[in-house]
Amino acid sequence: MSSLSLLEFCKLIGKLKHLKRTGWVLRDIIEPETVASHMYRMALLTFALKPEEGIDQVKCMKMSLVHDLAESIVGDITPHCGVTEDDKHEREKKAIHDIAELLPEVSREEIIKLFMEYESQSTLEAKLVKDFDKFDMIMQAYEYETSKCELGKLEEFFTSTRGKFTNEQVKEWVKALEDERNKNMKKLNTQ
Repeated sequence: MSSLSLLEFCKLIGKLKHLKRTGWVLRDIIEPETVASHMYRMALLTFALKPEEGIDQVKCMKMSLVHDLAESIVGDITPHCGVTEDDKHEREKKAIHDIAELLPEVSREEIIKLFMEYESQSTLEAKLVKDFDKFDMIMQAYEYETSKCELGKLEEFFTSTRGKFTNEQVKEWVKALEDERNKNMKKLNTQ
């Protein structure tokens, strides 16, 4: 790997530190989270897991850091962007290959494998990381709601994920979050 390739890789992934997540931008959230901060919290959620037979936690951490890496080239494409799911997948697949080309072969192969595994949702780890992705989104929505004293404003994010979590531990986290949110909404409605 050349130093120039490393610099190009750093420039690309550095874009994620500044790329604001589209869903929050579309809802006029002031100072929305970035793609990098989203991936970072997802990776750290791995530490909150109880050891579970058959789950490779290090793999989950790596997959969390890779799953949105292609967005450094294609941007944060959401269903509201007018891009088909197939087109989005193809753009991201090409981008992840372009990014991986900047790395040594062993890393290149690992990044592509992790990305494709996440996209196909073919393993326990991929399904767990998808749960992290959804959990982080509703956690972030709740943080925005509470910071602006606008509980319920971002209900669509909660509604879009209900019943879609697969991991039992993550389901417990979701229940705790929903319970806290509902309790605070009741308090707000009785004032």
